[in-house]
Formats: sequence, C-alpha cells, structure tokens
Amino acid sequence: MAELRLPETSFSRRIDALIRKLGRGLGLLWLALIVVIMVNVICRYVFSEGFIQLEELQWHLYATGFLLGLSYAVTEDSHVRVDVLRSRWSDETIAWIECYGLLLLLLPFVILVLFASGPFVLYAFETAEVSQSPGGLPLRWVIKMMLPLGFVLLMLATLGRLSRVLAFLFYGDAPNGEASRND
Repeated sequence: MAELRLPETSFSRRIDALIRKLGRGLGLLWLALIVVIMVNVICRYVFSEGFIQLEELQWHLYATGFLLGLSYAVTEDSHVRVDVLRSRWSDETIAWIECYGLLLLLLPFVILVLFASGPFVLYAFETAEVSQSPGGLPLRWVIKMMLPLGFVLLMLATLGRLSRVLAFLFYGDAPNGEASRND
C-alpha cells in the first residue's frame, strides 16, 4: 500500500534527524543484546553456570531498545496500523484521522505515562533501589529512567509528526509539489 507523503517542517526536520540518529545507534544495542543472550546460553548449557546479572541485563537491554525505539517507529511511520479501511480513504481523510489520533489518543497517553513515571523513577533513585534477586544488578533507577526518557522521545516524535500532518492539512499537499501518494 502507498504511504501518505507529508511535507517536512523545520521542526520535524530537526526532531526527525535526532531520532533517526538515535535509531541507528539502537542497532548497536540490539547487537549487544544478542551477544549477552549468547553468552548467557553458553554459560548455562556448556558450563552449567547461570548468571542472574546476564538475565537481568537481557531484560534491561530489551526494555531500553523497545522504549527508545518507539519514537523511531513514529518518525519512520513504521508502526502497526489497521489498513483495511485506510486504503479506501483519501489522503486528506487519512491526515485528519492521524491528526485526531495523535492529539486525542497518543499525546494524552504519553503525558499520562510521563506524569506517572516521574515518582516511580524518583523513588528508585532516592532509595538506591537494587534488584531483589541475589547477585542482581544495582542502580535499578537507570533502567526505570528509560521509561520517561523513551516517552519524552516519543512525545518529540509525535509533535514532529503532528507538525507534518498539520502542514499537509493547512498549508498544502505533498513536499515539492509531488503527488500525495507514493505509488
């Protein structure tokens, strides 16, 4: 299916560049996760020795990659959609639905998570929370900090996307006078 081509704004160019750069860097995080998993499996099944630190590190790397990668998915418009009806709608209808979705669903959810995660992270930091598992990882606040950090990036990506949708709706068609749909 062809995608909706949205014009860039000066704001979206800056935000998108930052998030794309971060997204490319996240590729190294996924590589590190694979290495940690392989080391953990080798230690467990070859040497019959398990390490709780490696198991927790797996979860921390996965959570970090997922939370920070959400913004990349919005920026690249590669998140999951229901395209059954979308393929029949005009570009303007799609843009309006996206605008309402961003304003009424995604942004309020992001703001809610940001407000709720603040005390969560602050408590972990103030109490110097560590893993409850014997031999687990210290500095639990570091991984908990990925929640608000990921959602701040998601908010920036959402605002960048919203600026592009609004530019499409109120200031013209697609970038450089191209056709709206890229077939």
